[in-house]
Amino acid sequence: MNASWIALLIAGLLEVAWALGLKASDGFTRLWPSIFTLITMAGSFLLLAYALRTLPVGTGYAVWVGIGACGTALLGMVLLGEPVTPLRLGSLVAIAAGIIGLKLAG
Repeated sequence: MNASWIALLIAGLLEVAWALGLKASDGFTRLWPSIFTLITMAGSFLLLAYALRTLPVGTGYAVWVGIGACGTALLGMVLLGEPVTPLRLGSLVAIAAGIIGLKLAG
């Protein structure tokens, strides 16, 4: 895996972090979760921008969003007690398959 893909993976993980931080910030009304959210947002965007210097924009953006969506949904279920249903899990598998397919394609 080259540096662009590693940067994209970390950017996606930071997207998960800022999405959860956004929830914890309560609409940016809590100081430390808000600061955490802004820092992880900036890191995520900077790493995405770095990755897109060499990766196709459609692939890079879709993988970034997919990692963020899957990770946030899974952690929402595990940490926040969000519903776990077969349809939700199946949908996450479909997104993950798309991420893998995009990685293999480009």
